[in-house]
Amino acid sequence: MFVKDVMVQNQVGLHARPATFFIQKANEFKSSIWIEKEERRVNAKSLLGILSLGIVGGTSIRIIADGSDEQQAVDALVELVDSSFSN
Repeated sequence: MFVKDVMVQNQVGLHARPATFFIQKANEFKSSIWIEKEERRVNAKSLLGILSLGIVGGTSIRIIADGSDEQQAVDALVELVDSSFSN
């Protein structure tokens, strides 16, 4: 299992379009991937799950992956969040 915390910087947070980019990136990996905000954890490959967290700009989230490519998955998703979803 590989875990990293990241701050969502973009103004709108992780809503429809950024969430779609996030899911597309997450689906490139075989590992199981989750996003955690406070005490809630959702599947990072689920649009409804991500949207249900209500992640807004300035929110800290935890990205967790478990599987054969877990570190690459977390690093790629952290990079995507850090780029304000411009990739």
